[in-house]
Amino acid sequence: MKGKISTKAALWLLAGASGVLMSIPWLVPHTGLVALVALVPLLLADYIATGAKIKRFWIWHYSSFVLWNAITTFWVCNATVGGGIFAVLANALQMSLVWGLFRLAKKRIGGAVPYVFLAAAWIAWERWYLTSAEISWPWLVFGNAFATSIREIQWYSVTGTLGGSLWVWCANLGIFGMLIALAKGEWKRWTSVARVSCITALALLFVGLPVVSGIMYNSYEERSEKHVSVLIGQPNLDPYHKFQSLKQSEQNSLFLGLVEPELDKEPADLLLAPETFTSDVIINSIDSSPTWQRFHAFLGAYPGTDFLFGAATNELFYTRSAPSLLSYPWGDGWRMPHNSALMLAPDGRTEVFHKSKLVVGTELTPYPKFFVPIDNWLSKLMGVRALMARDSGQEEISLLHLSDGTPLGCAVCYESVYGEYCTGYASRGAGFLAVITNDAWWGNTPGYRQHCSYSCLRAIELRRDIARCGNTGISCFINQKGEIVSRTPWWQEATLRGTVNVNTRQSFFTRNGDIVGRVCTLVFLLLLALVIVRLFVPKK
Repeated sequence: MKGKISTKAALWLLAGASGVLMSIPWLVPHTGLVALVALVPLLLADYIATGAKIKRFWIWHYSSFVLWNAITTFWVCNATVGGGIFAVLANALQMSLVWGLFRLAKKRIGGAVPYVFLAAAWIAWERWYLTSAEISWPWLVFGNAFATSIREIQWYSVTGTLGGSLWVWCANLGIFGMLIALAKGEWKRWTSVARVSCITALALLFVGLPVVSGIMYNSYEERSEKHVSVLIGQPNLDPYHKFQSLKQSEQNSLFLGLVEPELDKEPADLLLAPETFTSDVIINSIDSSPTWQRFHAFLGAYPGTDFLFGAATNELFYTRSAPSLLSYPWGDGWRMPHNSALMLAPDGRTEVFHKSKLVVGTELTPYPKFFVPIDNWLSKLMGVRALMARDSGQEEISLLHLSDGTPLGCAVCYESVYGEYCTGYASRGAGFLAVITNDAWWGNTPGYRQHCSYSCLRAIELRRDIARCGNTGISCFINQKGEIVSRTPWWQEATLRGTVNVNTRQSFFTRNGDIVGRVCTLVFLLLLALVIVRLFVPKK
């Protein structure tokens, strides 16, 4: 009995250690390398549990993942308690299911193959999150652990973020394998060639890749086909009181009063305002918007300045039948809501981009054919218009353009988390990126800092300068190496001026996409087929 108690206590200690170690890179800047050993305790716990024939090991690995998710993303509860709890438990459950598949594979396949299966399955799951999942929450993709350790990951311009996930798995499995070999006495029986190969492989993982990245960092020269001067306005409006305490006209005056003195001192090619700054824009009649009219009149004094701002827009349809399952009844017709970015030129030319990567619950109703009828029924029962948000996004990425024709990509908030998605801006010719966001919903927590750091990953992957505008911060300029060149403080009214380089050369990752994710998905499917075959073929 004592042996069982001590073994289970060791399992809890190891599972908890992994949960804490995996959290560190998301909470402490420049500690991404911790991720290279963070999974070792959990792998050891799994090995011990298998040897001791302990049942229901899912309790331990699920608890470890819950701990990791809770420590790093607890701040979601500041915006929605139910959504935050669901995100923690559901995301940890998916991680646990991947681990469960690995344990099933161990029962049918011997040797190191199940561990290859585990790494491939995990990265395949991350890729699914990043590309096609209806309910998508890729915040804790392992490759994101290095978002503040940009000197170590300059090679993301080749592999993308999932290259970092592969690095994490190779390093952790390598250390784990060596520890098991030492514990079982197998290390002594290895040939000298095997020992040297093992040590060399680990040295390449822990030293070689960072050294290569350092060389890339020191040798990379910023590419610039032209320069664009940008002025960022950070109005610092509390989103919880934005609509109750200030009229839109007052918000407009506040923002323009903030940036006008700066433009008077020195004009800018581009003026940036944050996500969902206004809500009075009708897509069918943009020039009827009081905000559009006010901004257009303002630009009359600055003929060389274009204005990019966020808006919660609506598109109206005067038809008998609904244009989409996601549309709302509106008077004699229907209303289709969007989270949009508008590029306004001094001559009144206006381009619109609708956010495509939407946040589940607050913007997106997932699986609408199933959930919208339920939402309609519940809304009618409770006497409200709708319980779930139903924003509609673009099917394909499009670019915005300055008056001189310079193309740029605008990632609206959550879109900046998706690496391969953002290659769409660069592949279509965007010379730089703008990111507009409103992270104030989470309060002064790690959430807004994590979100900002993910833009550094996009800068490296695409080799594009980024101008980031946050309602309450962090607004910043990021260069093509992923370095934050200048930034504003959090929760302060501020302006920030900078110059971005226009670069249309495509990185390897932009041209070829997520090769790591695709290969790992193929490996996972092949090994999954092997596991399924073994399930139906009895052992001899």
